[in-house]
Amino acid sequence: MNFSFWTWVLLGTAAGLPAAALLFSVFAVRQIPNNCVGIVEKLWSSSGSLRGGHLIATDGRAGYQAGLLRGGLHVGYWRWQYRVHKLPLVTIKQGCIGYVFARDGLPLESGQTLGRVVDCNNFQDAALFFKNGGQKGRQRMILREGVYAINLAQFYVLTQDGVYHLGQDRGTLESWQTVLKSVDGFSPVVIGAQQDNIGIVTCHDGPSLTSSEIIAPPVGLSKDDPNFHNNYQDPEAFLRAGGCRGRQYAPLIDGTYFINRWFATIELIDKKIVPIGFVGVVVSYYGLQGHDLSGIDFRHGERVQEGERGVRAKPLGPGKYPFNTYAGSVVLVPTTNFVLHWITGKSEGHRYDESLRSIDLVTKDAYEPTLPLSVVVHIDYEKAPSVIQRFGDVKQLITQTLDPMLSAYFRDIAHRRSMLELIHERDFIQQEAREELKRKFLAFDIECVDVLIGKPETASADGKIEDLLDQLRQRQLATEQIETFARQQQAAAKQQELNDARAKADMQVELSQSQVRINVITNQAEANLAKSKKEAEQTIILAEAESKRRALEGQGEGERVARIGQAEAEVLLKKVASFGDPRLYALSVVSEFLSKSRQPIVPRQVFTSGGEQDAGIVGTLLKVVTAEKIGQLDLKRSSKVVNEDEPPV
Repeated sequence: MNFSFWTWVLLGTAAGLPAAALLFSVFAVRQIPNNCVGIVEKLWSSSGSLRGGHLIATDGRAGYQAGLLRGGLHVGYWRWQYRVHKLPLVTIKQGCIGYVFARDGLPLESGQTLGRVVDCNNFQDAALFFKNGGQKGRQRMILREGVYAINLAQFYVLTQDGVYHLGQDRGTLESWQTVLKSVDGFSPVVIGAQQDNIGIVTCHDGPSLTSSEIIAPPVGLSKDDPNFHNNYQDPEAFLRAGGCRGRQYAPLIDGTYFINRWFATIELIDKKIVPIGFVGVVVSYYGLQGHDLSGIDFRHGERVQEGERGVRAKPLGPGKYPFNTYAGSVVLVPTTNFVLHWITGKSEGHRYDESLRSIDLVTKDAYEPTLPLSVVVHIDYEKAPSVIQRFGDVKQLITQTLDPMLSAYFRDIAHRRSMLELIHERDFIQQEAREELKRKFLAFDIECVDVLIGKPETASADGKIEDLLDQLRQRQLATEQIETFARQQQAAAKQQELNDARAKADMQVELSQSQVRINVITNQAEANLAKSKKEAEQTIILAEAESKRRALEGQGEGERVARIGQAEAEVLLKKVASFGDPRLYALSVVSEFLSKSRQPIVPRQVFTSGGEQDAGIVGTLLKVVTAEKIGQLDLKRSSKVVNEDEPPV
């Protein structure tokens, strides 16, 4: 009977037995911390011990009990009858996985590896685990992140940080933990996080494959399937869908998966890449026996549809594929033109021709050269499966078919020709080989694009071919020299003509320069003459203009003087006429002149010698002066002219 602590206290107090209550609390009350669980071990029971090899009691018998004590006070667990083991709660960190081992339960069936998944509240209800048919041993169900109250006497739990158990099995549990850590089993499977890869799954539980199968067929992949196992994360659904143990055909693609590593292990491989310029021919090792699509006349293996065993008729184009290489292989076939060299020591990057050598020949005249050869090949992408079906891969096509075929063909050509013919007819032989090899290659579903023949060589030191080539060079040199001498003779004649023409050209330059100088001098003289004429004409014109100017100026000046004189005469006559007597006018002029003269008119000393007394000195002087200035005759004439009113001369 399990009463609460306070119930017993109240009962003891009510009965008036405080000492008994204290003793009861010491021997019958158990306290469990909240971060632990209490696993009850019943030391004895009136029902007896466990039977049938069981370790956990569910019917009150002695032994580890299925029920747990959680955090708090628990009454009724007498110390002389019960032992309570306090163990921590099981903690699974974020993003991690925990594994469970059941110590008790139904035994595993024949061929079964892990205990089936049953409803038991994530192993937190041991009684429910037994009731629903839980099996002992390692379990298919895993624990995700969280904290769990688990009976560690029944269930051992392995986590990344440690092992949770009650018993003496720590060494075994730690060894399991080490194995799981080695495969990163406590972490989810992450595909495609850092590189392009896929996960190949190998299941370790379920029915075995038949003897004719090499890989387990895919099951439960559709979300609409009731047994959808969500990429092996639900082992029970996988097994219900008919999944088998062994390597699985369906891989894991990009994503994060919480998979029980006891149930399935994961191998990461790279995705299959078909580069540009190639197709991938799938050779499937998995599938049913299919119908051969290549026909009854083609006896080189089977060409089948997808999902059947054989060479698939439809190749993979350029791209990345989550291809399970355990279920088949992808043979890369170039679809662009590629070159094959039959040249010793030379190979392209594709390495298809790394084993090819120059073709050794024997000519009609017993020369033994080696012929370097290059062939441009193309494979139609639709015919790539046929090529792989026939030859296995491109390299075997080259080494097992093309190499012997081309070697025999060019050896036959060399046997019918001499060494010189082989050299001189290289262009014709190359064209003929191109047409013939195109026809031959079509029989193998490939195309010969071009054939390029190099210079025949010899690997020996006898120098026979070099001697022959040297003779040809000497012969050709002689022919070229004859032609050269003839051309030189023609060149000499042309050189002489050139020299004559050059001499004439040189003299012509001087003659032209002299003629130019003559023309320059003549033109200069004519220019000077024209200039002189123009200057003379200009001088004459200037002189005539000056003469005319002066004449006009003289004429004008004369007319001016005449007009002035005429005007003055008219004025004078008018003045004389105004006096009435010319002598009076003359006397007024003399008087005016004398009045303005600085010379003294009357001398300071006058000497007389007698004369007319009544005239006086002034009168006498006037007479003298007047007599000197004008004559008596003129006065008379003037008087006569005036009186006659005649104009003066």
